Amino acid sequence: MKLQEKIPEENLTKLMEFVLLGFSDVPHLQWFLFGLFLVTYIVILMGNSTIFVITKWDPALQSPMYFFLGNFSCLEICYVSVTLPRMLTNLWTQRRTISLVACATQMCWVLILGATECFLLAVMAYDRYVAICNPLRYPLVMSHKVCVQLVVGSWISGVPVQIGQTIQIFSLPFCGSNLINHFFCDIPPILKLACGNTFVNVMMVYLIAVLFVMVPFLLILLSYGKIISTIFKLPSATSRGKAFSTCSSHLIVVALFFGSAIITYLRPRTQDSAGTDKVLSLFYTIVTPLFNPMIYSLRNKDVIMALRKLL
Repeated sequence: MKLQEKIPEENLTKLMEFVLLGFSDVPHLQWFLFGLFLVTYIVILMGNSTIFVITKWDPALQSPMYFFLGNFSCLEICYVSVTLPRMLTNLWTQRRTISLVACATQMCWVLILGATECFLLAVMAYDRYVAICNPLRYPLVMSHKVCVQLVVGSWISGVPVQIGQTIQIFSLPFCGSNLINHFFCDIPPILKLACGNTFVNVMMVYLIAVLFVMVPFLLILLSYGKIISTIFKLPSATSRGKAFSTCSSHLIVVALFFGSAIITYLRPRTQDSAGTDKVLSLFYTIVTPLFNPMIYSLRNKDVIMALRKLL
C-alpha cells in the first residue's frame, strides 16, 4: 500500500503537462482543419460581435429579448475563445503540449461559460413565456432591473461550483499516460488519465451535469409547453405564426446546445467514446456559436432591419 501511494507522487512531478491529441489521427488534414477552424473562428467573432453591437446601438432592439440576445452573443465569443485559439495554435505549430495549470484553467472556463449558457438559454425561454403567456404584465415582470439581475445571476451562479469541480478533478493523482484524446481539456478525457478510484468524481460530474444542464433544460421545456398551449389558443393564424416566429430561433439554438451537451456528459462512458465526444463537443463549443448569429438574423425581421441600418 505504501508503494502504491508513492508511485502517483513520483509521477506527478513528471506529469506537469499534457498533450492534446486533437485531430492528430488525421495528419494529412492538419492544414485543411487549420484553415477551416480559422475561418470558423473569424466568422463566429464577426457574427456575434455584430449581433452584440446592433442590440446595443439600434433603438428598435432595446427590448428584454434583444438584451438577452446581446449578452448571449457576448457569451458565445467568450466561450469559443477558450478553446479555438489553443486548437489553432496546436494545428499551426504541431506542438500539442499544455501545462497542467493551463489545462485546469481552460477546463474551469469551459465549465463556467457552459453553465452560464445553460442558465441564459433558460432565462431567454422564460422571457418568451412571459411575453406570450402574460403580455399585459410583460413590461412590469421583465423590467430592466430584473433583466440585469437575471443576466448577472446566469453569469456568476455556476462560478463557485465549477471552480470546486475543477480543483477536485485536478487534485487527483495522474500517473502513466499524459495524452488527452480531445481538442481541449474536457472532463471525460481528463478523468481517464487519473489513477486510483474516480467513482466519486464521476458521480459528481453526473450530479453537477443534472443541476446545470438538465434542470435548465427541463425549465425550458416547461416554458415552451406553456407557450405552445397559449399559442394554439390564439384566434388567428397570423398571430399564431408571429408568436411561433419569435420562439423558433431560440428553440433551434437550444436543440443544438443541449442535445450535444446532454449526450456528452450524461451518457454512459465506454472505452471507444473519445471520437464521439470530440464530434459532440464540436457542436456545443463551435457549431452553436457559429450558427447563433445566422439563426437569429435570418429568422428575425427586426435584426435584419437593424443590420441594414448598420451597413
